Amino acid sequence: MPFSNATRKKASHDQQDTERSQRKRRVSGENRQGLAGLKRHKQEDSDFCHSDPAHHSSSQMDESVNSRKPNFSALVGSNGLTNRASSLANSKPGTAKKLVIKNFKGKPKLHDNYKEETWMKLRGAVDAIHKSTSIKYSLEELYQAVENMCSHKMAVMLYDSLKVVCEEHIKHQITQFKGNSGDELDSVLFLRKINKCWQDHCRQMIMIRSIFLFLDRTYVLQNSMVSSLWDMGLDLFRQHIISDTSVQTKTVDGLLLLIERERNGEMVDRSLLKSLLGMLSDLQIYKEAFEVRFLQETERLYAAEGQRLMQEREIAEYLHHVDKRLEEEQDRLMFYMDQSTQKPLVSCVEKQLLGEHLVNILQKGLHQLLDENRTDDLKLMYNLFAKVKAGLETLCQHWGDYIKKMSRYGIQGSALNWFQSYLPGRKHCTSINGSFGSTIVINPEKDKTMVQELLDFKDKVDNILQSCFSSNEKFINTMKESFETFINKRLNKPAELIAKYVDSKLRAGNKEATEEELERMLDKIMVLFRFIHGKDVFEAFYKKDLAKRLLVGKSASVDAEKSMLSKLKQECGGAFTSKLEGMFKDMELSRDIMVHFKQYAQHKAKGVDEHIQHQKDSISIDLTVNILTMGYWPTYIPMEVHLPPEMVRYQEIFKSFYLAKHSGRKLQWQPTLGHCVLRADFRAGKKELQVSLFQSLVLIMFNDGDGFTTEYIKQYTGIEDGELRRTLQSLACGKARVIIKTPKGKEVEDGDQFHFNNDFKHKLYRIKINQIQMKETQEENVNTTERVFQDRQYQIDAAIVRIMKTRKTLTHTLLVSELYNQLKFPVKPADLKKRIESLIDRDYMERDKENSNQYHYVA
Repeated sequence: MPFSNATRKKASHDQQDTERSQRKRRVSGENRQGLAGLKRHKQEDSDFCHSDPAHHSSSQMDESVNSRKPNFSALVGSNGLTNRASSLANSKPGTAKKLVIKNFKGKPKLHDNYKEETWMKLRGAVDAIHKSTSIKYSLEELYQAVENMCSHKMAVMLYDSLKVVCEEHIKHQITQFKGNSGDELDSVLFLRKINKCWQDHCRQMIMIRSIFLFLDRTYVLQNSMVSSLWDMGLDLFRQHIISDTSVQTKTVDGLLLLIERERNGEMVDRSLLKSLLGMLSDLQIYKEAFEVRFLQETERLYAAEGQRLMQEREIAEYLHHVDKRLEEEQDRLMFYMDQSTQKPLVSCVEKQLLGEHLVNILQKGLHQLLDENRTDDLKLMYNLFAKVKAGLETLCQHWGDYIKKMSRYGIQGSALNWFQSYLPGRKHCTSINGSFGSTIVINPEKDKTMVQELLDFKDKVDNILQSCFSSNEKFINTMKESFETFINKRLNKPAELIAKYVDSKLRAGNKEATEEELERMLDKIMVLFRFIHGKDVFEAFYKKDLAKRLLVGKSASVDAEKSMLSKLKQECGGAFTSKLEGMFKDMELSRDIMVHFKQYAQHKAKGVDEHIQHQKDSISIDLTVNILTMGYWPTYIPMEVHLPPEMVRYQEIFKSFYLAKHSGRKLQWQPTLGHCVLRADFRAGKKELQVSLFQSLVLIMFNDGDGFTTEYIKQYTGIEDGELRRTLQSLACGKARVIIKTPKGKEVEDGDQFHFNNDFKHKLYRIKINQIQMKETQEENVNTTERVFQDRQYQIDAAIVRIMKTRKTLTHTLLVSELYNQLKFPVKPADLKKRIESLIDRDYMERDKENSNQYHYVA
């Protein structure tokens, strides 16, 4: 049966594979080209083996086989490779087997003297490097020689031999450092010589390592117990050069000498210092060989320097010197010192120049710097003390002592000069006596200027806190505690004077400040107000002065008054300002009442009493009444005075009008703060006199006569004796003398006569003579203080009863302790004991029969 085309092609294919399998050859180890040929034709063989006749036409398979046969034959013949493809032809289509390549049978053999000859070649190169001569062989050749020796397991011998050669060379170098004298010049020369030796050694080891790099990267890395070539060189240099006692001592001495010279201001070779200190660091003996001695010398130097300069220099100059020294040491650390020295070195300098002299610095110079307001020096002091342990705590303590001392005693001349420069245009009344001026808080002579001086001092302290002490919270709290301590050394008086100071600023006629400045001033006043303990004293005097400003019409600004009231309410709560707010409400209600009263009076005059209308037209009285709630306003002593008939009629009309609207209420007329405007005729012309009610009663007398005595005026007007004398004094002895006193003098005596001054002249048409109403009398001051003490007694009694009602039984000590916690004003233990005894007498509590120090509440 004849074969088909596909059958013939397959048979031919099998026959060709059989022939190829019989021509297998082994690839020679030296024939690199054959190996490359194998790699180049491997893919072609694989493609051939993976051909699948089932997926191609007959003609395509013939072309594929015929095209691959010449190439495969050429591969076998030209490269002499062993062909393993015959098995692939007998395998199933789509399968392939790996091509195996065998290793060399043996390594190339070296000639017998290869190791000795190669080492001598390398030894010659090392010796040339040590002697700084030219090397006979190229670096590539030497590197290849090291690689060959390491490849043939000669690395151990090579490393040990190289170490011996290097060690012999380094041992020979020690001889140049023996026998030198120890004077200063030789010390510097010695340092330069040791530095040259070190630099040569580093350069030589770098070159040697470049030749033996293969050894360093194979043998050394594979053996953890073997040092690298660079570390081996460091070990040899440390062992044979720098560990020598004389060499190390002379090196360290020379380094310390150069550093000491630099500290003394001389120019030194800093690069030499940097190199040698880097050498000690690289050799890992920096700390034990140099740093310990360096820190000891530093401590000795700065200890002596600190003691000497503290005696010789002013504190400001000394602080600048310390700052300069610290900058110099930081510069040394940056340039040539090891960074591990930074912390102990800086700590040593700070301790010897600052830490050992903290108290002396503050006692000697802090007060002077604060007095003279030397903010730059104070800021430097703060920054330096912040570096030292307990520095800021000590500074803060002395800061508080300074505030207490300078606030208790007067301002020194230097501080006064600062105040005048810091607050230009402000007048100061500080007197200078000896080293300190008069006392501010304790001395009554300072009462007039105490508040202003405290405000100035507070401004100064705040400026220092912000610009010098970085607004440190501890310093701020210390300042507050110090102010609170000294300002309450004198009980109650500071609170009274602060209230009077506010009154002087809120009173009409105060043109010293704008509204913005007045607002800032009130904020400063509130700071002082927070420090005082007797806030009830402040309230009493503030209320008294506020009443005068409102009733006499002397308030500068209603907005400023309400602003101050708002600040007090925010600080102390609504209960503290409730009465003050009630005073403002009374004034507003009074204005509304007077509008209705004037309408009522006009209707009454027209329709009811034409006689009153005639009197109104003839004397033109314009009556204004302020209705005051007694609980809100200060307590005034009732005073019955003899008013003119016209005023009495108007009072009766107003009384009828008011009681008709508010039945059940009682009106009590209080003339103390009444004021009037009188028209007076003098030879020079007509004038309007703004006077108090008492002044007006005296002046109206001169419409009916002249030449009245003191006793007669008192009898005619009904004014109290002390108030009458003050009134007559203001009319006859003041700036505007509308009446004349005989005999002349500042004091009003019994028997003095008073005449109308018809020749009175003044440039103004309306003249204010009622300033006397705004002045506080001694009696008024005493009465206000006594009312505060009475109110305190009531508060103490209420607190004792409240505590005993809750606890039922308490010892005297616990009761006093509870009272101090509840009471908001300062009180003495003796005063508390009096109030306890008073309550026992009134049967609110009783003493224990067996224990006299224990109390029981009586229900």
